[in-house]
Amino acid sequence: MMLLAVFERAALLLMALFLLTQTQHFQSIVKKQHRRPAETAMISLLFILFAVLSTYTGVKVDGSLVNVRIIAVVSGGILFGPWVGIPAGIIAGIHRYLIDIHGPTSVACLLTSIFAGLLATWIHLSCQKKHYAQLGILAGMVCEILTMVLIVTLSEDKALAYNIVSHISFPMIMGTVCIGLIIKLVQGLDEEKDIVAARQAKLALDIANKTLPYFRINSRESLQKVCNIIREHTQADAVAITDTIDVRAYVGSGEENFLDAHHQISGMTRQAVTTGKQIISNNLNVHEFRSLLIIPLWENGEVSGTLKIFYCRPDQIRLSLREMAIGLSQIISTQMEVSRIEQLKAMASKAEFSALQSKINPHFLFNALNAISTLIRIRPDHARELIANLADFLRYNLERDVELIDIQEELQQVRDYVAIEQARFGNKLDVIFDIEDVHPHIPCLLIQPLVENAILHGIQPSREPGTVTISVKTVGEKIAIMIQDTGVGISQKVIDKLYNGNVDSHRIGLNNVHQRLLLLYGEGLHIRRLEKGTEMLFYVK
Repeated sequence: MMLLAVFERAALLLMALFLLTQTQHFQSIVKKQHRRPAETAMISLLFILFAVLSTYTGVKVDGSLVNVRIIAVVSGGILFGPWVGIPAGIIAGIHRYLIDIHGPTSVACLLTSIFAGLLATWIHLSCQKKHYAQLGILAGMVCEILTMVLIVTLSEDKALAYNIVSHISFPMIMGTVCIGLIIKLVQGLDEEKDIVAARQAKLALDIANKTLPYFRINSRESLQKVCNIIREHTQADAVAITDTIDVRAYVGSGEENFLDAHHQISGMTRQAVTTGKQIISNNLNVHEFRSLLIIPLWENGEVSGTLKIFYCRPDQIRLSLREMAIGLSQIISTQMEVSRIEQLKAMASKAEFSALQSKINPHFLFNALNAISTLIRIRPDHARELIANLADFLRYNLERDVELIDIQEELQQVRDYVAIEQARFGNKLDVIFDIEDVHPHIPCLLIQPLVENAILHGIQPSREPGTVTISVKTVGEKIAIMIQDTGVGISQKVIDKLYNGNVDSHRIGLNNVHQRLLLLYGEGLHIRRLEKGTEMLFYVK
């Protein structure tokens, strides 16, 4: 019966703590790593109160009290440290002594209460949190056993002392298992917070990983797929993404109203955009929706839009959803900003590509027209063939509506160019095509400027006839494109200038190809001086 009485009083202590843990204020204090002095004082006062009330609610047995004072002192000291354990032990011990100064157990209870506070403090400072519950039970048993020993040792009436110990020792010692329950209850707040945080972080990352490919496209259709993914993971009834003016994507209940139409953002959404703060409504009454969470999305320190999550039932915007949505919005904001940067880079690259190509075309056209004008009088038939070659080349180039072409089509352009240059140089120029049947896609006018460079700066200055070899071969997972000539050779100074980005203006074709290769593939030309002539090599995938 006395054991049941101990458990009843411990249950009251557990119930009081449980009710406290359901309050947000107490939860916030318990979960803090570093508490303010006022917060520590409040917890200390709470456990002092528990310990004192434990004495008042004790069961009287032969002049002693069966109570749970040690349980309160040890639990508080282990959980919250010296500023709780030691004051609780000292005050509860003095109180126990003063209410029964001449009692047979008053001195023993005073000493063990103080010892319990000190022992609990040592466990808090020296041991790992995961062992607190087991060590708390052990510490409680040690304190109660010490109490029994002191009762017998300090009592003048040994017969009474033995009689008291025989009646209260078992329930008092066994009752200390409640220390473990109390510690587990309070520690569960931290563990629950960590578990919820981990789940929400994992959920946010899962959503981010699945939505990342669609943010790179950044179209209405791709954003609708993003909303679908978020809706599926949050079990929402509808999800929307807006900019600062219009709804960009909407999926879920009422989706048919958003198809093929632009909708301005609502007043609540405009408020979120203006203030930069999330808006929560668990009592919404708009259409069939009753709960709504609006979270701002940021780019470059400014609100660029919102993420909206709708539910048809009220009170669905709970703390866990809010925390997950906040983390998700941060990830989405980052993805949108990265996507925008990538788009700007792509646009800049395209603009630079066009600018570089525009520099090459006039250069080639000038040389082609010079060659044709030379042949018109002396070899008109051949000149007409060259005009046809030039027309084919220009028509092909003007009709290009894609950035990349099949390499075989690019080589046909090179053949048209070579036909014109062989007409210029006659027997002095021989061109060999060593081409594999491969079909990678490359930018147009990538090979021709290198062939032009080999002819004009390699073969032309030489007194002897020369050969230009154009080779396309498979090398591993890449395609190697090589242009060799047997001309005068390129100087190391020109190579160095090319790699340093300050090549001479008359080498504009060579420089442009090198820059475009860097721009498109991240790897430029590989130029090698040969014993006779020059080798230029680059790789495409």
